[in-house]
Formats: sequence, structure tokens, C-alpha cells
Amino acid sequence: MTRYLARRILGVLGVLLAIAAVTFTIFYVLPSDPAAAACGKSCSAERLEAIRAHMGLDQPLWRQFWDFASGIFTGRTMGTGQYALHCDFPCLGYSYENSESVWALLMDRLPVSASLALGAAVLWLALGLSAGVAAALRKDTFTDRALMVGAVAAASLPVYFTSVMLIYGLIRVAGLLPYPQYTSLTSDPVSWASNLLLPWIALAVLYAAMYARQSRSSMIETMAEPYIRTARAKGLPRRTVVVKHGLRSAMTPILTLFGMDLGGLLAGAVITESIFGLPGIGRLFYGALSTGDQPVILGVTLLAAAFIVVANLAVDLLYAVVDPRVRL
Repeated sequence: MTRYLARRILGVLGVLLAIAAVTFTIFYVLPSDPAAAACGKSCSAERLEAIRAHMGLDQPLWRQFWDFASGIFTGRTMGTGQYALHCDFPCLGYSYENSESVWALLMDRLPVSASLALGAAVLWLALGLSAGVAAALRKDTFTDRALMVGAVAAASLPVYFTSVMLIYGLIRVAGLLPYPQYTSLTSDPVSWASNLLLPWIALAVLYAAMYARQSRSSMIETMAEPYIRTARAKGLPRRTVVVKHGLRSAMTPILTLFGMDLGGLLAGAVITESIFGLPGIGRLFYGALSTGDQPVILGVTLLAAAFIVVANLAVDLLYAVVDPRVRL
């Protein structure tokens, strides 16, 4: 297990390095000039060249990437003299639009995106798995068809439509909830949950529908396996057969899907955060796209890749816990 984990960690580092190289190359060979964006509209040619030298853009591309990659592990100093900027470890660059390091910007927004992603994940897992297992155990009945029709309808609704309808119905018309304004969990847990409830529901409706369909098909396939028939023949209680033997094995594809979805959402849900006005990573990313803030775009891209790759590593390790057949 130790050697397996070591190989996977090295693989993760290799994947992240490759993603960093490709992403860095794409962003820094685009026609847009980060130095021009940092300098502003009324910028002289001399000032532009000084900023390019300050940002290291006058160096060959390989040297720029080396400085960027090494700065992630050791930090880096950009520029010289009185205008030098020191970016502490881990340095993902410096946003001249926000006058702050990219890492500091991401860490400031991460609690919002993490709260949104984790809360929505709990909801969609509970709803999606419950609906999928119930439909699988009542295959080809009215319950099965009703749940699957509902899942298809929910999956067809764009998240911005669901968000707007929730705001209109539960805030403007019914007045049951406040308009979301993020409050940290440590300062006021009740306010934290009440302000994030609508964004959680908006995301959970979409994802729960997909998880319901996936868990239904996995559960139907698993319940037809020979070892399930053997467990039933032994006289085991129905709940034991369904939960201990059936659901644990059917969870394998669900875990893969969950790792991808959760990893992606931890790096921000652009539409949901924008509609509800949540200051998360997704909203930061949208703002960076609007202003052409390439260091922030690159930092968010790498953070999203890191979350997804690490989530998949965690899922691989959980396979042996959820499905005993993997250990064979």
C-alpha cells in the first residue's frame, strides 16, 4: 500500500506539472499581453517595456515557466530595486489588477467555494442516492418511472434558471430566507447555513438528478450479481443484502463521479456564485476573465486541476474500503 501510494503521489505531481506547463504556455502565447493589462490604457512604450522586464516577460518562455514552477515551491521575487515584489511560498504569480498575490486571493475566496461545494455535495448525495436506490429496488414500477422522470426533468433545468426561481419564489414572494450574504462558519453557524441554503439547493437539484440515474443503473446491475443471490439464499435480512452487499458495490462508479464533481466545484461554481453574489473562486475567475488577469486565470486553473487530481487519488484509495472485491 505504501509503494502504491508513493507511485500515485508521484503520478499526481507529474500530472500537475504537465497541466501547469500546458496552461502556462497557452496563456502566455496568447495575443493578449499581461504587461499591457497591468500597465493600463494610457501607457507609454518605455513604461510598457519596464513592466515587461519587471514581470519577467522579456525572458524566453522556458525561463518564465521555470521561474513560475520553482516559485510554487520556494517563492520568488519579481523585479529589482525599490519596485521589487516578493511572492511568498507557494507563489502562483501576482495579480496587478488586484495588487495582491494570486495565492492570497485564492485562499481568501476558498472558504466560500468550499462551503458551497461541500454543503451542496451532502444534499445531492442524500437525494440522488436515495432516489436511485428506491427506483432500482422498485424497477419498472410507477415509483421507478416517477423518480426517473423527475430526475430527467431536474437535470434538464439550467442551474441559472433554478437559482433565479429559488430567489424569486423563496425570497421575493415568500420571504422565507434572506438574500445570500456569506457569513463564515466560525462566526455564526446558523447564518452561514441559512445564507447558503438556496445556493446548495440550486446545485443539489442538478447533481442529484444525475446521481439518481447513475445510482439506479449501478444498483440494478449489482443486485443481479450471483453473490447477491447467494446472500439472499442464506436468509440474510433484506436491509443487509441491499446496504451491506448491494449498495457498497454499486458505490464504485458513484465515487468516481463524486470525486470529479466535488473537485471541480471546490475551485468555484461560476454561475451559482455570480447569481447569488457569493465572493468565491468562481466569481474571482469570472472577474479575471473579464479583465484579462492572466495570473489569476492560471492560478484558478491550476487549483482546479489540483483539486480534481487529488480527489481522484482519494477516490482510488476509498475503492478498497467501499468495495471489498477491489482488495482481491
